[in-house]
Amino acid sequence: MASTDYAPSQMMPLKGDKRWAYLSRAKTIRFASANEDGSIYLSPLWFVVKDRKIYIPVDAGSRHGKNWEAGRPTSALVDSGDEYATVAGVRILGRMAKVADEKLADQLQDLVFEKYFYVGHPFAENYLEFGEFAGRTYYELVPDKMIGWDMRENTSLAMPEARVLPAHVGDRPLPSA
Repeated sequence: MASTDYAPSQMMPLKGDKRWAYLSRAKTIRFASANEDGSIYLSPLWFVVKDRKIYIPVDAGSRHGKNWEAGRPTSALVDSGDEYATVAGVRILGRMAKVADEKLADQLQDLVFEKYFYVGHPFAENYLEFGEFAGRTYYELVPDKMIGWDMRENTSLAMPEARVLPAHVGDRPLPSA
């Protein structure tokens, strides 16, 4: 990149309260973690935000969980938008810390239920039961670096306009050829 070129994160950064509001509303986080053989394991996961911290529910036996327990590198991406005018996201580099506090884990489970389910949801009970069976635990994503961008900040949406012109302004006849 030339010295006069800027990345979207420099031109339209997504920082502070806006970043946390964006992360709180987003539904999917994409994780990349390093496997034992050095290959990359990549998958989308659910997550919740509490007190400006990102938490991930992971079932025992999860490849990501094994990689995190081994202290291998991880990075994550939360992004949205299908067109330049709607693109926003946050890239996170960091490490994972297992949540040991059972009271916090219960609060996080409630947050997951509120974010992804509703009372009477046809899959909620199965999700919660499977989590108990599969040894679901929570990890905190501890960021070393967060890079956010929001192109919506700089984009004007096309809008129809209505103008009232003075009475003497009208269509002119086209000049004859």
